[in-house]
Amino acid sequence: MNIRKSIHFSFVIAVFSCSTPSNNVSSVSTGYHSESAAVVQGVSMLGDTLISKIDSTTQDEQIRQLQAAEKKYSEEPSMENLIWIGRREAYLGRHDLAIRTFTKAIKEYPEAFEPLRHRGHRLVSVRKFDQAIEDFEKAVILMEGKELIIEEDGMPNKLNIPLSNIQFNVWYHLGLAHYLKGDWEKALEAYTECLKVSDNDDLLVATLDWYYMTLMKMGKIAEAIEAIAVVTPNMTIIENDAYYKRIMMYKGQVAPENLLNVDANEQDQRLQYVTQGYGLGNYYLTKGDTVQAEKIFQNVLDTGYWSAFGYIASEMELAKLKE
Repeated sequence: MNIRKSIHFSFVIAVFSCSTPSNNVSSVSTGYHSESAAVVQGVSMLGDTLISKIDSTTQDEQIRQLQAAEKKYSEEPSMENLIWIGRREAYLGRHDLAIRTFTKAIKEYPEAFEPLRHRGHRLVSVRKFDQAIEDFEKAVILMEGKELIIEEDGMPNKLNIPLSNIQFNVWYHLGLAHYLKGDWEKALEAYTECLKVSDNDDLLVATLDWYYMTLMKMGKIAEAIEAIAVVTPNMTIIENDAYYKRIMMYKGQVAPENLLNVDANEQDQRLQYVTQGYGLGNYYLTKGDTVQAEKIFQNVLDTGYWSAFGYIASEMELAKLKE
């Protein structure tokens, strides 16, 4: 990819230092022009430049939410409010800024595992898997023995009920980072731990999907089939319908050709298309149909939704197929 537009971002950082971290205020003022801007975020596993483009017209609400988060932090400089700035930056596609913000939180709150969870997530987004793994492994040590902490949603589900916990997100993303590196053994270890904190049907199907695929990669077919036996048609799925449908396909209860009945051109369906697409492509890959698998993986990449996990995994598979 080539950058054809210049960067139109200016960030003014004012840091007021006091005696304790809770009084350290970092206020970020963000100015956006009405035209699109392009910012390099990293390089894909296929050697393509990863670019974020922000439009103040189409993303006006997200920009306002970021500004509101900045204001709230300036009034109450807590770790939680600082993390929300980073999360809002990431939702705008500015993973570079989010990583910077989470790094600040990690420095100010060295005993907290929450900012490590979030920085690790965004390091995965920009393909820095080794650094992400380091963050998640540190978080694992810091969160040991702690009660599960519900994580508030930045993009609420249809019932506006937060379903995940921070410990789940640490193990889930640690498994993902290992999976994307092709380290199946370590991915399986992480997903095994993730299952222990998958305390509702949505989290269970999300974890089991990657757990199943990891076992299939390892050639442990019988174990993979046994693992998803607990997934049934009467489960209560609120937001992880894509993972649920993938597992039902593995079980033979959803036809592969029906898995992609979503419109990749519709903004609100793109993530589901990418998620379903990787699962379907990987399904064909396990069946030895590399031609069909490669076609589907390429369709996923054609969406341009490069921060989605299904996209990164499709990217990984295409890189392996081209070796």
